[in-house]
Amino acid sequence: MSENYYDIYIKLLQRYGAQSWWPADTPFEMLIGSILVQNTSWRNVEKAMEQLKPFLSPEQIEKLTQEELARLIRPSGFFNVKAKRIKAFIAWFRLYDYEVENLKKRDREEIRNELLGINGIGRETADVMLLYAFDKPIFVVDAYARRIFYRLGNDMPVSYDGFRFILEKELPLDLLLMNEYHALLVEHAKVHCKSNPICNGCPLFDLCARRLE
Repeated sequence: MSENYYDIYIKLLQRYGAQSWWPADTPFEMLIGSILVQNTSWRNVEKAMEQLKPFLSPEQIEKLTQEELARLIRPSGFFNVKAKRIKAFIAWFRLYDYEVENLKKRDREEIRNELLGINGIGRETADVMLLYAFDKPIFVVDAYARRIFYRLGNDMPVSYDGFRFILEKELPLDLLLMNEYHALLVEHAKVHCKSNPICNGCPLFDLCARRLE
């Protein structure tokens, strides 16, 4: 285990506490939210979710036309594209009788490969689904993780999976740890490691190379 990567996790956990992610009432809401949050802020997702709430089941979304769905999720941006992606996801989810438990029984890599075969589901979205809905420990690589580890002085691979493999090799492949690590990195990026960082009071200051470009 790399003390560096694990120390980062511990320091973030001590500062921010358990985040208990994903911010959703049900696994299905989490799954839809992971598509809606692509290229937008969580605030916009919440607005879209509020409009979608009366139809927030796989069966009801399947009954909606793509145009009706797009109107409901308009606040999330790129609504026509996202409606198409949600419809594609629902068609795949139907193969498992819309049951999250059926997917939890499957092998992580098998599910991941299937998710990546769905229109509009990329690696980050697939891994978020695996981690927060299907209980599969996996490290989620997002722009926040890239920014934070770069500034700390870690030269991570450009490729998504290359980055992920390093973290998964150096850390315990534990569901709770992976769950919290991703959420804590997001929180840290919002509080301290912003585009214009606030280094004063940063819990990672002593570990940081402070590369700001």
